[in-house]
Amino acid sequence: MRVLVVEDEPRLTLRLEQALEAAGFVVDTAYDGETGCYLGETEPYDAAVLDLGLPRLDGVSVLGRWRAAGKTLPVLVLTARSRWAEKSAAFAAGADDYVTKPFEMEEVVARLRALIRRAAGHASPELACGPLRVDTLAGKASLDGLPLALTAQEFRILSYLAHHQGQVVGRSELIDHVYDRDADPDSNVLDVLIARIRRKLGVELIHTLRGQGWRLDPPAEGE
Repeated sequence: MRVLVVEDEPRLTLRLEQALEAAGFVVDTAYDGETGCYLGETEPYDAAVLDLGLPRLDGVSVLGRWRAAGKTLPVLVLTARSRWAEKSAAFAAGADDYVTKPFEMEEVVARLRALIRRAAGHASPELACGPLRVDTLAGKASLDGLPLALTAQEFRILSYLAHHQGQVVGRSELIDHVYDRDADPDSNVLDVLIARIRRKLGVELIHTLRGQGWRLDPPAEGE
């Protein structure tokens, strides 16, 4: 899953980036509101972490512009402001959740995972597809109760497909959501990674639709 962090404090931004990457997210960063606003409008993020007190354009204005532009990505607001009126303004502009500084990194990770899961229409933190289970809280996958040994990138791919189970996910969409904006993967890199995931699964869950992409579905009856 690909996340945008818009925060003007470099040390906090670095800590957020490290914590989110360690949790399996792909992270892009912006240090001011104008840059963050542009990235949020032009790049396909699964969620954003947005500070309210930003230079050049404040967080509430950034959020308002995203929503006015029809951007529906979940937004977790970071704020040092304790007054409810200011938090209420963020919700009125389209925020989905907030945490007040100082905060625990684990809380940001947990809230982001919940926002992304709910935005994809899943209530439970465990995504199930036949014998496959993807634990969105722990960032792990298992098959028939046994853990799957996946690389970080393999897990990102499988997790994205699990969040969009039953939907066709195209090559460009998958690249957009499991690589950062500066990445330029080789044309066949996804084919190689998905082939590896299939071998590790050992059961037909990832289906190829020629010319369209891939779809995660439970195995057919009797398989």
